[in-house]
Amino acid sequence: MIDVAAANRDAVERMIGAHPRLVGIRPAREAIPFLADRRRLLHAGPPIEWARASGPLRGAIVGALLFEEWAASAEEAEALASGGDVELAPCHHHGAVGPMAGVVSPSMALYVVEDATHGGRAFSNLNEGYGKVLRYGAYAPDVLERLRWINGPFAALVGAALAAGEPLDLRALVAEALHMGDEGHNRNKAGSLLFTRLLAPRLAGTADDRLEAARALAFLGDNALSVLNPVMAACKAMADAAHGVEGSTLVTAMARNGTDFGIRVSGLGEQWFTAAALVPDGLYFPGFSAADANPDIGDSTITETAGIGGFAMAAAPAIVSFVGGEPADASRATLEMYEITVAEHRHFTIPALGFRGTPTGIDLQKVVELGLTPRINTGIAHREPGIGQVGAGLVRPPAEIFEAALVAWAERYLEEEGGGDPP
Repeated sequence: MIDVAAANRDAVERMIGAHPRLVGIRPAREAIPFLADRRRLLHAGPPIEWARASGPLRGAIVGALLFEEWAASAEEAEALASGGDVELAPCHHHGAVGPMAGVVSPSMALYVVEDATHGGRAFSNLNEGYGKVLRYGAYAPDVLERLRWINGPFAALVGAALAAGEPLDLRALVAEALHMGDEGHNRNKAGSLLFTRLLAPRLAGTADDRLEAARALAFLGDNALSVLNPVMAACKAMADAAHGVEGSTLVTAMARNGTDFGIRVSGLGEQWFTAAALVPDGLYFPGFSAADANPDIGDSTITETAGIGGFAMAAAPAIVSFVGGEPADASRATLEMYEITVAEHRHFTIPALGFRGTPTGIDLQKVVELGLTPRINTGIAHREPGIGQVGAGLVRPPAEIFEAALVAWAERYLEEEGGGDPP
């Protein structure tokens, strides 16, 4: 007889006990064998083909083809992608995550995160900052020029700095950032400053070119999202540690590609459960409205999967000025998430709740039984490529993906046990 509660305790303990550390930077083609040959790209969310790709994802694919010099123009890039000459695969299938469109190409640099507890690895690309950037589907010449600097000189400087000392403890960084007003998904101001502080002395000590070092430090310090990508990789390492526990109903991935929202479940292997992604409800920048918004997109929901982001909003009441609502709404959001999770994180705690651990380990059973889906806070992309972020807000996954996953769980495990009622 499957002991679901025991399986979930095992899975969530593996998630909470994971110890992600940033160990370095490597070219994507070296870190991920899938990218080592042929024209292949990774993207955010569950699997999707060009014909169904959203505007931001299509723009990011075009930009990556131009960045790799596989195409000489946007028109040529679109012809390559639409003609099937470029193979697409989810970041999640290769131990990686990427914000928004999440496109990773072979020549891009990746943060490498290792789980010191279980030995797993996870990867993320480097954050481009704000404005018109590849992750929102932009591919203008200045976007590509910035990408070449980020994945060239900047990545080399940061990689040398990381190699000059012990790995950076990302679990400790997230824990401290939560005590400083971050929640780890949309608000990363404290975490990015902590990240810059940890890198600065190493970078200054290893860089040969003082001007390039100053430029790199200014880029890190001015970008309040600089830590988001390595934190996402840390959350991926934590969630992957919980994956593959027989009988577990714990959610180990939530991801969106701009068309579909998908989840994976610890006890159900590599299967995705998907439905149409929804448009976030939030605040829009001047000149934009919900009519401009693309449906939800990105792998950054791995933060909520691991117990931060929207699940830790009580730690970051200032987030409501960006996503809408009142400070009390932030605490209510976190309190609600305790209802659908199986544990409280012993490393990630919230001062405003008496240092209670963040709600961790989304349980399919509880989501379906209570009719309560996870809370996610997120940026909002314009539906057309290249325009960029148009707002930020809150969104929930479609309920039917949890229902479908629980039915699949019951069919697998109850049939093995000779029938019976769902858990």
